[in-house]
Amino acid sequence: MNEAIIDTMVRQAMDITRNAYVRHESSLAVGACVLASDGTLYSGCNLENRMPQLCVTAEQVAMHIALADGKREFDGIAVIADTEEPYVPSGLSLQLLAEFDVPEVVMANMNGLTDVKPLEALLPYYVRMKANKRFTFGK
Repeated sequence: MNEAIIDTMVRQAMDITRNAYVRHESSLAVGACVLASDGTLYSGCNLENRMPQLCVTAEQVAMHIALADGKREFDGIAVIADTEEPYVPSGLSLQLLAEFDVPEVVMANMNGLTDVKPLEALLPYYVRMKANKRFTFGK
C-alpha cells in the first residue's frame, strides 16, 4: 500500500469513529478501514453493549461489511483511536484478519502517529485451517 492510500484509509477510519457506540466497557471510539484488493474501501466502528459478548470491534464491522459485499481478498486495514500510541487491534480482530490473509495493518492515533506492520508481526501464531480440515498454527 502506498502512502496516499494509507492516508485515505486512516482518514476514513478517523471519520467513522464519530459513529462508534461506546456507552459501556472501554468508552474508546475506534475506527477501521479495510482495503479490498479491487481498491474498494470499507469502514467500520466499534459497537459496545452491556453484555461484553455482544461487543463488536471496528475491524470486525469493516471486514463484515466488505465480506457481505462479496469481497474475499484484501490488501490491508487501518485502525485508529484516541490513544497515546498507535492503536493496536485485539487478538480477536487479528485472528479475523488472518482468516482472510490481510497482509498489512496500519495502526494510528488521533495525533497523527502511525505504524505499519505485517500481520505476522502482530499475530505470529495465528490459527489456520488447511484444506484437509486440520488446524495449523502460524504461517
